Amino acid sequence: MARKAKKRKYSRSSGGDVKNEVRRYKKGTAKSGRGGKGGRVKSRKQAIAIGLSKARKKGKKVPKKKS
Repeated sequence: MARKAKKRKYSRSSGGDVKNEVRRYKKGTAKSGRGGKGGRVKSRKQAIAIGLSKARKKGKKVPKKKS
């Protein structure tokens, strides 16, 4: 039996946005909140969430946020 190809949930370019945000977090320049007025990003998970959010705003293929 032939295996069915899986469809991507996230676009390749959205991964780049996340990678960029994690890099900023490691460097210590990533900030949360509107216009960066909030505090520093404290966890890796938070950095990933911000990266995905930025990708969504750009209109890239990213699943909707779980409410």
